[in-house]
Amino acid sequence: MKRVVPTILILLVCLVFSIAAQQRLLVIGGGERPPDAMKKFVEWSAGARSRILVITWASGVPEESFISLQKGLQSAGAGMAEHAPVRPLDDDRRAKFIEMLNNATGVFFSGGDQNRIMDVLADDALLQLFKAKYNSGTPFGGTSAGAAVMSDPMMTGEADLKVLDGKKVGVRKGLGLLPNVIFDQHFLVRQRHNRLLGLILENPKMLGIGIDEDTSVLIEDNRRLTVAGKTQVVFVHSRNGPRSLTLDLLAGGERFDLKKRRSAAR
Repeated sequence: MKRVVPTILILLVCLVFSIAAQQRLLVIGGGERPPDAMKKFVEWSAGARSRILVITWASGVPEESFISLQKGLQSAGAGMAEHAPVRPLDDDRRAKFIEMLNNATGVFFSGGDQNRIMDVLADDALLQLFKAKYNSGTPFGGTSAGAAVMSDPMMTGEADLKVLDGKKVGVRKGLGLLPNVIFDQHFLVRQRHNRLLGLILENPKMLGIGIDEDTSVLIEDNRRLTVAGKTQVVFVHSRNGPRSLTLDLLAGGERFDLKKRRSAAR
């Protein structure tokens, strides 16, 4: 019971603030983190007064991942970057994590293996805390595996890339911060076209967003998307029926309307 009451209180507070909150999300495709995008994320997170919670559950080397992200966030002007308790979470670590999440002005996920994140978030109360925190207006960001986890369904990394068949792409429950969106990362450099196209053919109501390395998308109000970085982002959706796909290719500075599913004016 002691474990449940603080969780309920945090959820209630987040729900109150979510009424007029603006959702903001940074999703990086891996590789280098675009400096302009990182600066915008820090600005969203309160700049020099920010307290950004870095979650390295996906990483096999969590301390190294944290140090790298800490340097990047501080270079972008962050006030403080804190390392979340590493997995697995026992009762003490879980309680500490909830306290840190409650106090965070921004949340950032490292790369690694996105399945490790969702193994922790099999704890549904924690999963709901994340969603409430995001919907209350706290910016979320992630790179590589930290990008993939933003989706629901989330790609697990397992796929037959030689065929265009969504049934052969591994998926599981993810954070699902954006409704009806599937993110793929390292997209062009690792030639992951078949798995994203196959998934959208299998799930024609979804919008697929393939983000290349050294590239990112900044999303406001779950609608207004801006590309930042060195290469391109591919948008895949079904506009004219379940066996027909539309592709849009956007470069840095270009924008996309997630609700209308079309490129927007700069």
